[in-house]
Amino acid sequence: MFSGIVSGIGCVKSIKYKNDIISIEVKAQKNFSKKLKKGASVSVDGVCLTAISSDSDTIKFDVIEETLSRTTIGSFVKGQKVNLERSMTASSEIGGHLISGHIHCVSKIISINEKKSSKDMKISIPKGLDKYILEKGYIGINGCSLTVGKVFKTNFNIHLIPETLKVTNLDLLKERSLVNIELDQNTVTIVDSVEKILNH
Repeated sequence: MFSGIVSGIGCVKSIKYKNDIISIEVKAQKNFSKKLKKGASVSVDGVCLTAISSDSDTIKFDVIEETLSRTTIGSFVKGQKVNLERSMTASSEIGGHLISGHIHCVSKIISINEKKSSKDMKISIPKGLDKYILEKGYIGINGCSLTVGKVFKTNFNIHLIPETLKVTNLDLLKERSLVNIELDQNTVTIVDSVEKILNH
């Protein structure tokens, strides 16, 4: 589990295709991988990946077809900046909301409104998922815990503060950029439960 509070930005160092998987190496910021054990979970742009090895500040992951089909990892390029977060411990402070790293869908940035020190973004909602995205609710975007702004039928707004832009890769996004979306699981459970009751 993760908190959605990104620890820092890493850089994709290498990408290797091996049959039905992709092996990637990510160079993290200094001390990020300190005491990181083989098999540990790391959130990479919101996707929960298992570290197969860690050498200094470089972490290696193998990504299977299922993950590639549901996330943006298949479109990663060498040198790309990615959001990183290590899994929570019992003593972790939860500043965002609980995130599993299991991506529900990939969405597209429709528009960006740049202000003096903040940004507003409009993001598409894939068909059938609009019922799970509620104004003032939580959502995970590239592993960042964010509050949903105004919601429309096919898109929703988010408002990014200077600190979020500074410590994540969201400031690098452009119109038509693809992002990993994780819905708030509590909202999904409540909506599905209510629908099930009403349909009986």
